[in-house]
Amino acid sequence: MNAALFISALALFCAAAAFFLDLRRRRLPLRQFFQAPLLKIFDLLALAALAGFVVLATSGQWPLRGGVYVALPAAAVAGIGLFFYLWGEGRRAHQFQRPDGIVLGQGLVLAGFARSALRFLGKEPPAIDAWSFAGIAAGGLLLAIVVPRFLKGKEEHRILDRIVQHGVSAQPEYTPPTPECPHPERWTMMDSMSAEAEVLAFLDQLVRTLKPALILETGTFLGLSAIRMAQGLQANGFGRLITCEYDPVVYAKAREKIAASAVAARIESRNESSLEMRVEGTIDLFFSDSHLPIREQEIRRFLPQISPNGLILMHDSSSHYEVARAAAFRLEQEGLISMVLLPTPRGLMIAQKRAGRR
Repeated sequence: MNAALFISALALFCAAAAFFLDLRRRRLPLRQFFQAPLLKIFDLLALAALAGFVVLATSGQWPLRGGVYVALPAAAVAGIGLFFYLWGEGRRAHQFQRPDGIVLGQGLVLAGFARSALRFLGKEPPAIDAWSFAGIAAGGLLLAIVVPRFLKGKEEHRILDRIVQHGVSAQPEYTPPTPECPHPERWTMMDSMSAEAEVLAFLDQLVRTLKPALILETGTFLGLSAIRMAQGLQANGFGRLITCEYDPVVYAKAREKIAASAVAARIESRNESSLEMRVEGTIDLFFSDSHLPIREQEIRRFLPQISPNGLILMHDSSSHYEVARAAAFRLEQEGLISMVLLPTPRGLMIAQKRAGRR
């Protein structure tokens, strides 16, 4: 086998490897690939094609015209950089529910600019030739179509759409490092809005330890935390949980998930505002996980009903979420609660109210 044929075979192998690795991280079975949206298919194929190009360019051989091969060290560097950037974009598209087509669109634009830069450095006029212009124009047009349409929807609804397509799956935590949690990648998330998987497990064990008769949760979202806490109630053999979700679309999906669980009888889900709902009885465990700006109002509203021996939990209280963190400190400084801030990626405040404790 001559060198050119070997390199071509290696390029095909690397393209196929990138393709299957991309399928795996997106948890998209090969049998479902051809049923996926067309733009998602193009995103996958674009990364695979780029991986093949990187091998050809890195090898120092690339067919230009008439079977002539030339060294392209600058193209290799550009191709490698572009591949790793777009690979990261593919990961973020899966984690953060970015629109299908964003990898292809950015790839076309960046490839067009890279081609122009290489032509300029190689003193090949004109720097922006027809291929460069076509890539930039096509990629820009694609981004101009898919991004604004995508951003019109609420983040909660985008997450729901992804789950409908791919189901709930564990992924590395997405939040950036904070002084109190410098290694968020050690944690796992199910999506970018539900509590971290480790926090969900902690809630289950906390309920088994605390033995609450009544749990109140604000912000049901997908129902993952409600179900885990209800599993703790089920293990205890008593207790009930009330959870509320204001968004009717999200509420409907959560209600379906809760109804399909083995602990549905322990959960009362409501489609109403946490600042308007009425709850009868003493609350033994209060979990605030709703809209960030109203977390403080929720705690103040339900504080008189919370047992002096009960616990108050507020998610998203890390230094990355200043609104909730500042609210927690404010409540403590006013003498209403005594708190501990757990150094999880998104932060979890655990507190007791001071009034009534002996």
